[in-house]
Amino acid sequence: MRLIFLCPLAAFFLVALNSPANAADPTEFSVMTWNLEWFFDNQTADNPSELGREKSSPSRKQWDWRRDRVAAAIAKVRPTIVALQEVESQNVMFFLTRAMDRNHDLKYDDYVIKGEDFYTEQDVALLATKTTGVRSISRGVVTPSMKSRGYAAVSKHLFAVVEIPVNGKIELLVIANCHLRAMAEKGELRARQTRSLSLWLERLVTGVKASQEDPNQPVHVLVTGDFNTEELAGQIAADSDLGVLMSRGTSDPSDDLVDLHDRIPPTERTTHLLPGRQFDRILVSRDLAIDTPGVVDLSLRDVAVRTDLNFGGDQDTQEEHWDNYWNIPDDQRDISDHNPVLARFQIQ
Repeated sequence: MRLIFLCPLAAFFLVALNSPANAADPTEFSVMTWNLEWFFDNQTADNPSELGREKSSPSRKQWDWRRDRVAAAIAKVRPTIVALQEVESQNVMFFLTRAMDRNHDLKYDDYVIKGEDFYTEQDVALLATKTTGVRSISRGVVTPSMKSRGYAAVSKHLFAVVEIPVNGKIELLVIANCHLRAMAEKGELRARQTRSLSLWLERLVTGVKASQEDPNQPVHVLVTGDFNTEELAGQIAADSDLGVLMSRGTSDPSDDLVDLHDRIPPTERTTHLLPGRQFDRILVSRDLAIDTPGVVDLSLRDVAVRTDLNFGGDQDTQEEHWDNYWNIPDDQRDISDHNPVLARFQIQ
């Protein structure tokens, strides 16, 4: 069922889903974010843009290699939720999840709502294990009125509301997966994009809380993706793109988001082929970053940049990867110019 919700300052497209029943509470919940860098198949008939055709896999054999490498990397860590960026369409997600099932006996549902990046044709996607209680999938729309007030369109993003069984009860997690505008000089535009995300998040969280019979039911927040930010962990300016997103657009510090990159050793924080860049991040509400003593709840176990899932051997050089990608031997070629970030949460 697809509904359109119109509310002051924001519009949402919402796909409501039936949540699967979970036989037992899990002991761990994990989220991985990964920009797959032009994860396009070899079929170009459905690519109206010249750039989309240019960046597609050059042959069926090479597309199969890439699809199966990504499937194997995800299967190695088996995250509960996988937030992906730079995917072509729901078609490629279908073929990815079929490869994960066929090659690794790993079953995921895939979720995509077509975005508005008509130049690159890139989208974001969410994968969730079959037993994960995905309650809804949605995306926001920036209206002309919003633009006049300093908000900017976010062409590639997706929201999900997920049910997590914790100690016999259900806790809810609102997830945002986004891919913001690239290039260092576009920081001000990204700050306007994160204003939009913050607004939509606030309204979505408020709506989720209002729909629950128990007003005290926890509703957590997790925002992830490729932020293309120049801000480094522990050095985030309040008025920057990431600073705006972490504050959630409010003056109340209690609802600020925590940057999990702070929990990664400084020498292991790079997520991109460009040295030192930390484009890919996971931000969470404070209740997910700490363990409340004496309470069985969901709390951070660990977080890491998983270069081992991406690299074929040693990391590709920039010249090799960007100018000669398909001529690198299969067993040496990196999957992407971005490294995945994996956060694991334990229920204890």
